[in-house]
Amino acid sequence: MKCPFCQQADSRVLDSRPVEEGAAVRRRRECATCGKRFTTYERLEEQPLMVVKKDGRREPFSHQKLLHGLALACRKRPVSTEELSDLVAAIERQLRQTALAEVESRRIGELAMQLLRHLDEVAYVRFASVYREFNDVHSFVREIEKLGRY
Repeated sequence: MKCPFCQQADSRVLDSRPVEEGAAVRRRRECATCGKRFTTYERLEEQPLMVVKKDGRREPFSHQKLLHGLALACRKRPVSTEELSDLVAAIERQLRQTALAEVESRRIGELAMQLLRHLDEVAYVRFASVYREFNDVHSFVREIEKLGRY
């Protein structure tokens, strides 16, 4: 693994631990040349999962894109980066367990809302407002009333 600071290939692993509910390994490394520390992640290479968008376009599933959308919904909320990474990993795991090569973006949004609801209700409403394209305040009220029923 090349050091991101000096580009030398010699580094040693200081610490390894499972993350994303065991789906990845986080390694803390130290460069043998410059002594700086950096973190790497090791994940299983899987078959590409294609997302079918509302307009019919297809694009590869993006862990980062989903994480970014959820992070925006959780902005200024007491939700850690690790909790969000675990949530995205859980969504991706559920999608891959179907053994389908393609999944509709609607399915990803529904899974995200389902898991986000249990993590943080405010973030859930924020995400739902964008995902479901609320057009007025009544849409917000209806969604918040649904929360009271769960």
